Order: sequence, then C-alpha cells, then structure tokens
Amino acid sequence: MGNSAIQRAQEQQSETLCLDDIEKRLLNEYQKGLPLSPTPFADMAQNLGMDEAQVLQILQRLQDQGIISRVGPVFKPHKIGASTLAAMSIPEDKLESVARQVSDYAEVNHNYEREDRYNLWFVVTASSQEKLEQVLANIEQETGYAILYLPLERQFHIDLGFPLWC
Repeated sequence: MGNSAIQRAQEQQSETLCLDDIEKRLLNEYQKGLPLSPTPFADMAQNLGMDEAQVLQILQRLQDQGIISRVGPVFKPHKIGASTLAAMSIPEDKLESVARQVSDYAEVNHNYEREDRYNLWFVVTASSQEKLEQVLANIEQETGYAILYLPLERQFHIDLGFPLWC
C-alpha cells in the first residue's frame, strides 16, 4: 500500500518543519481521547500548562500548514448519522489535486492512496444517509471522477494513531 498524496505532501513539509515540544505533546496526548466536556480546549490547555487561546492558535497553525487535517470526533459507524468508505480511480498526475479537493469536505475523515485501479480511498460521514449521498454527488461533480461507494457490511477497528517524534 502506498502513501497518500496528502501524506507525501505532509512528509515533504515535515522534512523542513519539525514540531516543537509543546506541539508534539499536544498532538500525541490528544490525537485520541479529546476531553468530553463543554470546554475541551480549555481542559487540554490546563493539562499542558498553557491557556486555551494558545492551544487553539497552535491547532489552527498546524491545520493551516497541512500538518493536521482536522480536529474533531470520529464516531463508530451507524451509531450517529451515516458513513461509508469510498474509492476513486484518478490519473496519477491528478491524484494530489483531487485528494486535496476531497479532503476539503468537512465530512471526509481522511483519505489515502492505494496502488490499484482505485487509487484514492476515503471515509465520508454525514448527519444522514441523504446528506452522505449529497456529499458524494458533490465530490463527483466537483472532481469530474466517479466514486465507488462501499457501505459498511462488517466492522473492523483499525487504530490510526501514531506517536510523533520530529
């Protein structure tokens, strides 16, 4: 399995940009298990010995730089709303730009490249099946490429967390 276009871009960025200790600690400690409270960012800040505005500023900067794509929950399939795995067959020279277009949708959790005819894979979640289908239709219309829609039939848990050291 190859790296996604987004991962390649992040790796290229990380070659010239390393995270400082507080950024690494913030991402390592909270890539899983955000505080379940009315003030999660304030809770994170207190634990890290900083203020909420600093936490939000760091997260926004990391998102603006493409280091992180989003901050938010990921729910188990079929517990809240609707979700699906989807795939697209994209010419190699268009893969990076289409991956960015797909990632621009708030409903897209992540995307990645596979070495196959269907080389761009992603997960979409939405508040309802109708909204999910609308997002998929919008992605198709915007990119000009058809989507292979792969609804969940059997659930597996894959831990996508990893420690950051640079």
